[in-house]
Amino acid sequence: MCHLPKEVPNANLIVGIDTSDDAGVYKLNEETALVQTVDYFTPVVDDPYMFGAIAAANALSDVYAMGGKPLTVLNIVGFPISKLDKKILADILRGGADKVRESGAVILGGHSIDDTDPKYGMAVTGLVHPQKVWTNAGAKVGDKLVLTKPIGVGIVTTAIKRGKASEEAIRLATETMAALNKTAAETAMNFTVNGCTDITGFGLAGHALEMARGAKVGIVLYGEQVPLIPETRDYVGQKIYPGGTVRNMDWVKDDVNFTETVDEATRIILCDAVTSGGLLLSVPAAEADELVRQLHERGIKDAAVVGEVVADHPCKLTVR
Repeated sequence: MCHLPKEVPNANLIVGIDTSDDAGVYKLNEETALVQTVDYFTPVVDDPYMFGAIAAANALSDVYAMGGKPLTVLNIVGFPISKLDKKILADILRGGADKVRESGAVILGGHSIDDTDPKYGMAVTGLVHPQKVWTNAGAKVGDKLVLTKPIGVGIVTTAIKRGKASEEAIRLATETMAALNKTAAETAMNFTVNGCTDITGFGLAGHALEMARGAKVGIVLYGEQVPLIPETRDYVGQKIYPGGTVRNMDWVKDDVNFTETVDEATRIILCDAVTSGGLLLSVPAAEADELVRQLHERGIKDAAVVGEVVADHPCKLTVR
């Protein structure tokens, strides 16, 4: 972040690059603000259609993480047109289009280039009320943290690449990544959301740490209460996890205190580099259990209270 050009001050810029938030927010008037984000990556699963759906869910998630509603989408495509069948590209785009349709947004067009490897993602524009923006810098001391999806997909997708993943693990990881955060966000809008982020490349520990830094608070994660995709621990025991997870562990090491009861596997899993993860919501403690209950009622079965916001150790994370 320190190497990026400084933002030019603008009275209408509600959220920019300063707090490492999921998307930018620009106020149009007293009732409406734009939420804008962009994301793309190489395939994380073998099925082209599901890759498209996952990439779309991942891009759309940044709008949900800001408390917004997706409105329009532009496709971003890199594809080795002379090496791979065009049907593969068609399936990727179809998967993305179906997920956009599910969100209620509309695809306006996009841009493609001939590339050495397949890449796909989206630029997404959404709407939010200027006074109802969620950021990762709003968590308050006394809040509880609610996570809406299980983690471990980075580890499972690495197992897929190494031919070690079971069919059940592949199915669960794929379904988890392709699931929109729409229902979770819409449910949370009925509660007091002080802070929010979605869990992606920096892992649960990394994104929780960003939340702590943004709000200048301390965060405690309850390691045993974090929902996991089944078999995640088995793969870690076989030393199966992505390089991004190792880099995440190195990135957070100076600001995360793992208590003695937290084993090495849990430390790795909490730093797992996630694709299209769930929302991490900071809500008043008195509302957390009811939020989880309503999320379960609406099909978000893995939602759980996974931590709390404290005054101690500001800008740092403790895992116990």
